[in-house]
Amino acid sequence: MKKRCFWVTEDPLYIDYHDNEWGVPVYDDETLFEFLILETFQAGLSWITILKKRENFRAAFDGFDYKKIAKYDEAKFNELLLNQGIIRNKLKIKSAISNANAFMGVQKEFGSFSTYIWAFCDGKPIKNNFKTREEVPATTPLSDKISKDLKKRGFKFVGSTIVYAFMQATGMVNDHTTDCFRYNEV
Repeated sequence: MKKRCFWVTEDPLYIDYHDNEWGVPVYDDETLFEFLILETFQAGLSWITILKKRENFRAAFDGFDYKKIAKYDEAKFNELLLNQGIIRNKLKIKSAISNANAFMGVQKEFGSFSTYIWAFCDGKPIKNNFKTREEVPATTPLSDKISKDLKKRGFKFVGSTIVYAFMQATGMVNDHTTDCFRYNEV
């Protein structure tokens, strides 16, 4: 049996996410935006809750098309508030819209969001060597720095904990524990 990170449950959705997505470096803006939105909605909730609603989010938010999301009007906002398939939090829904606009602002300034975000770690993943759950941090000085910069650029729901989870999900850091079979694969 494969040894996985401590947080993976027996849920097939969680196993698939861990084995195929988590910690794999992501450089395309569309996927980075999807993870940014999902992580902001995850604030205060478990990641499995978000994974189980991921397809509903994808449908509700036009496939995470940030250009469309940036143009959402009050009618679309109210439609999202009524959508039982997603997390119906007014502030998080508003942040998705404002974050889409901020995302495009970063693209305009840097050429792509990927160029901007990956510059914080010189374009390559940071490989950590954590052996136990207790060693894996919730935040780091780097996630603090990125969080502060994102907020300065108008992003919402991007505290250091959310940013670090985003970094883990998109492979900016490899936080698979050293005993996990994925540790050396990503």
